[in-house]
Amino acid sequence: MTPVLFLALALLAGGIALAVQGVQSERGPLRSLGVVVTLLGLVTAGLSQAFVVVPAGNVGVVFNVFGGVQDDELNEGFHIVLPVLQQVTLYDVRQQEFTLAQSTGDQVTARSSEGLEINVDATIIYQVAPTEAARLHQDIGPSYEAVRVRPEVRSQIRDAIGEYAAAELISTLRTELQQNVEASLREALDGDNVRIRSVLLRDIRIPTTITTAIEEKQAAEQQVEVEENRRRQAEIAAQRRVIEAEGERDAAIARAEGESEALRLRGEAIRDNPEIIDLEVAQRLAPGIDTILLPSDNNFLLDLRSLGQRSSTSPTDSVLPLP
Repeated sequence: MTPVLFLALALLAGGIALAVQGVQSERGPLRSLGVVVTLLGLVTAGLSQAFVVVPAGNVGVVFNVFGGVQDDELNEGFHIVLPVLQQVTLYDVRQQEFTLAQSTGDQVTARSSEGLEINVDATIIYQVAPTEAARLHQDIGPSYEAVRVRPEVRSQIRDAIGEYAAAELISTLRTELQQNVEASLREALDGDNVRIRSVLLRDIRIPTTITTAIEEKQAAEQQVEVEENRRRQAEIAAQRRVIEAEGERDAAIARAEGESEALRLRGEAIRDNPEIIDLEVAQRLAPGIDTILLPSDNNFLLDLRSLGQRSSTSPTDSVLPLP
């Protein structure tokens, strides 16, 4: 209630009270005052209808008794209209939202492509076109959300869900479903001057049996992946062992070839220098043998014991000729 209207009602009430009191007491001046105050209240009440304040985020649609709905909306602020002849209806043109959910008893129930029952909770964010509020008022009226928006939302969600299998709705294609519903709603409501800003599918519920089957399938797929990883690890380990065995084989071959080459070179050295054999024999027999017979043009005996005793006194080896 505006302050001007409140004042008008107060004047009306006071004027009527004064007029009644003047009649009862047969006091003419009091009765006349009451009539004047009452008329003043009526005039003030009429003037209060001429003052209109459009709040922030709203527009006013003017209905003229003689011309119908006017095309030009009243913007935010103070306006003067003709009392009785013009009526102003306010429309909120800010972003608005409503939710269809199980908790409020108005969830959307649909059927998937295979005929399974799907329940959906959705939130719709929309906005009335500010420059088209007059047309919206003329075509649908202030109850546009209940009359047009909500039924269209339900219809579009049902139609979109019918294009998908139940398993797809809770996996990879959920985002695609939401985008399809949003696009179809924009196309359907744009002609009614309602702009869809966003569609949020908050919850999609499929039958429990299907959910269980999907979970079991996912668990089986994960187990297959685990076994596949194990198989790959086993193959890698086997390949590693093969590489190690090949490395050991190559190393053994290299060692054998080296030893063979060493033996070949040693054989050639012995063939060219036969005395190497005698030297090696002497090295292997010492120090258990005291005397060694060495081949030469003359026969000699090498007294190893005497050599050991004299090594500290004379650097000359003792060599005894054989008889």
